[in-house]
Order: sequence, then structure tokens, then C-alpha cells
Amino acid sequence: MGSHHLAQINIGRLLAPVDHPSIAEFTNNLDEINALAEGSKGFVWRLKSDAGNATDIAYNDDPLTIVNMSVWESIEDLHAYVYQTRHIEFFKKRANWFEKSAEATYALWWVPAGHVPTVTEGRERLEHYRQHGATEHAFWFSQRFPMPSLAGVR
Repeated sequence: MGSHHLAQINIGRLLAPVDHPSIAEFTNNLDEINALAEGSKGFVWRLKSDAGNATDIAYNDDPLTIVNMSVWESIEDLHAYVYQTRHIEFFKKRANWFEKSAEATYALWWVPAGHVPTVTEGRERLEHYRQHGATEHAFWFSQRFPMPSLAGVR
């Protein structure tokens, strides 16, 4: 295991409240997709409330904006979960439940192994990406930065 893990945040603004019938396909499959993540190679942690998911955890003042965060052992492990499991079926349907955003809706960054990022930290990383593009502070799958070396750890 490396000295760092990969954290990710992704947000979306729902087309309707989380309990609306038009969002039901999304919400009815959250437990399955979250369990798939937890059982995937390299999974470390995910944001969740007592309800078992993060739909009731505030990202900002907008109740239709929901947040998802997780930590993985490597960028390859997260990429495999997102694009090579049943998760991809729901990812491809996101326009059915979420508004299309002109801004970035996800960011990746390295955290020291054992660190659990907060929503505030994730929001700051996403905002940094939106303002500065890919940097070591926040990046995308297509614009990766390597895991920090042990020499950089204090």
C-alpha cells in the first residue's frame, strides 16, 4: 500500500428532489452501486450518513445538489470501478437525473493514507480545479498527477 490514497468528489444537481418518482431509478439503485464500490479492489472509504448513502449530506445551500466522495488505494482502482463495473450503466444515464453542468463536477486528489477528507475539503478541491484546471492540488482522470513520493511527506 502506498503512502497516499486517491480521494474523489463528484457533485450533481438533481432534476427533482431525491424522493421524486423521476429520480427513483437512481435512488433505488444507490445501495447496490455503493455495495459494489465497497467490494471493489482498492476501495478504502466513502462518504455516507446513517442512511447508508450521502444524499442527505449537504454540499451547499442548494438541496438539489448532492455530493459523493470516496477514497481509493490508487487511481487505477477508482477508474476500474467507475468504468469497468455495473456503475458505468448508471453513469451513462446521469442525464436522466442530473442537470448538465457547464462546470467541472468532479475532482481527484492525493491524501495521506488514513486521511478521511471532509465535504469542505472536497468542495475546495473542486473549486480549485474549476479555477485553475488540473494541478497537483486537484485533477481529472484525463489529466493525472502522480502519487506524491515519501520524500514529500512531512
